[in-house]
Amino acid sequence: MPEQNGDEESLVQYHKGRGAQFNTKNRFLKHEIVKEHVEGIDEWIDPDVATQYIIQEAKGIVNKVDSPDVGMWYSMNPYQGCEHGCIYCYARNSHEYLGYSAGLDFERKIIVKKNAPQLLRKFLMNPKWQCLPISLSGNTDCYQPAERKFGITRQLLEVCNEFNQPVGMITKNAAILRDKDLLAKMGAKKLVSILVSITSFEEDLRQVMEPRTTTAKQRLRVIKELSDAGVRMGVMLGPMIPGLNEHEMQRIMKAAYENGATFSAYTFIRLNGAIKLIFHDWLYKNFPDRADKVWHLIEASHDGQVNDSRWGVRMRGEGNIAQLVAQQYARYTKKYGLNAERWELDTTKFMRPGEQGRLF
Repeated sequence: MPEQNGDEESLVQYHKGRGAQFNTKNRFLKHEIVKEHVEGIDEWIDPDVATQYIIQEAKGIVNKVDSPDVGMWYSMNPYQGCEHGCIYCYARNSHEYLGYSAGLDFERKIIVKKNAPQLLRKFLMNPKWQCLPISLSGNTDCYQPAERKFGITRQLLEVCNEFNQPVGMITKNAAILRDKDLLAKMGAKKLVSILVSITSFEEDLRQVMEPRTTTAKQRLRVIKELSDAGVRMGVMLGPMIPGLNEHEMQRIMKAAYENGATFSAYTFIRLNGAIKLIFHDWLYKNFPDRADKVWHLIEASHDGQVNDSRWGVRMRGEGNIAQLVAQQYARYTKKYGLNAERWELDTTKFMRPGEQGRLF
């Protein structure tokens, strides 16, 4: 929590339960409303930080992934924006395309694609679709709090199970256990592979870095229960942030292995677009004692910048710190048998309703 030092900055309320503490400027908008003087309370209404669900009739749901270094072919996202509020989330920038901010808006204005299951069914019925795994989600968490209210992720899984369409999933929410029955059925057919994201066992860090997510202990429970149910489970360590959580890599991998994880993945922190401003503000408010150190370590891992857009380098970093993280990852992946990022999903069972089974 930021220190209260009596200056104008400290008069701004810290939004507990949110990652971002303000709205960054949307690069696509020419005009914006700003608050220049904190004392001008009669002329300003602070943004409502309560979550708003915005129902949308989407035009499509399955997107081809062109980035060569993200390990997926296609993705679908039932929700845009994410109430989890993870301060480092790369998906924040995508909210600007919708006319919103990557800051608070990303966490409180959640786009709900109510017709996603119908769109997926239509997509899979297209005879041109040559079955490949689809990632759920490729952008925001498909088990964020909105799922409890709308249940769209489960409906998408039901469609995939009907078609025998393989799915790769990533989440940091224990709410996925509500779908254990369905995931077990898909797991038995090798139609689902799940990464559970764990970034820290330090609860004080998690509460401010990923404010509306479940604890690391609960995420291990997810790995354990779904692994016991026959689902292929892995752990995502991402992002690793020097000076904050990179020292926890072995602990996380060991605990995930002990609870049934059989594969893994990791990313190194990068602060592209508006995330640079959001993360910087968050870092200095929450960790003033080590903020300079952390910021400079990130810069040292991206050639003096805090972001790198080069394929293959942007999510791994470079330099001594990033190399040390990569070496640790390689060592503990081998030690715990977490065969990094290998897909083992069955695409041969795909069948549209009404079709006869494949002969070959």
